Amino acid sequence: MTSKIALITGASRGLGRAAALHLARAGVAVIGTYNSSPEAAAEVAKEIEAHGGRAAMLPFDAERTDMTRFAAEVGTLLQETFDRDSFDYLVNNAGLGLNRSIAETEPDQLDLLYRVHVRAPFLLTRALAPRIAEGGSVLFVSSGLARFTLPGHAAYAMMKGAVEVLTRYAAQEFGPRGIRVNCLAPGAIATDFGGGAVRDNAQLNQRVAAMIALGRVGEAEDIGAGVAALLAGGLGWMSGQRVELSGGQGL
Repeated sequence: MTSKIALITGASRGLGRAAALHLARAGVAVIGTYNSSPEAAAEVAKEIEAHGGRAAMLPFDAERTDMTRFAAEVGTLLQETFDRDSFDYLVNNAGLGLNRSIAETEPDQLDLLYRVHVRAPFLLTRALAPRIAEGGSVLFVSSGLARFTLPGHAAYAMMKGAVEVLTRYAAQEFGPRGIRVNCLAPGAIATDFGGGAVRDNAQLNQRVAAMIALGRVGEAEDIGAGVAALLAGGLGWMSGQRVELSGGQGL
């Protein structure tokens, strides 16, 4: 029987992929989800298995998936693949970006951000809570933008602020089961998120790096390592906390 299992939404790319690989290196089996690219998800699973880990992938659309049905699929997968009826770590990572001023943000864009970044992690955590093992952990992914401000990110950052409040309430409610709940807030990261501007626009990359104490934007590997440290790194007494990994951005 596998000792620990993590379920990571949005594990086929970016931060979710890095989190899956880092947790696998720490000996944690991975159930990952993907939205539009089963091929990319299969590559992540293949890489994990090539290094002796265990992985399985499930389709998941944060905006549209029925969470009760998805929880049942997870239960079936746990039994058939891992011979368990529970898992240990839930990482609410799946998301999308929006770079528009308040004046330019349309109501349907605001609604989409809410459904993906607030409603989905709330309902997914609610649906999967009975399957999280006693002494397990839930990790929400927020953003450094909930603390510092950059033009064009008001709507997105507002949703992440809600996630940080949810973290504290969930920590209180799940505490009696020994389940820790924390929130990881990445700073500017050079991935394809939000169209890949920080990664692909050298001028923007340099401008953002100048705002960071460590002098560079982050990489997905930085966040993946942070996820593994928070979940599998022995921080068993930490709950209800917001942990920012931003290299000291906007200090």
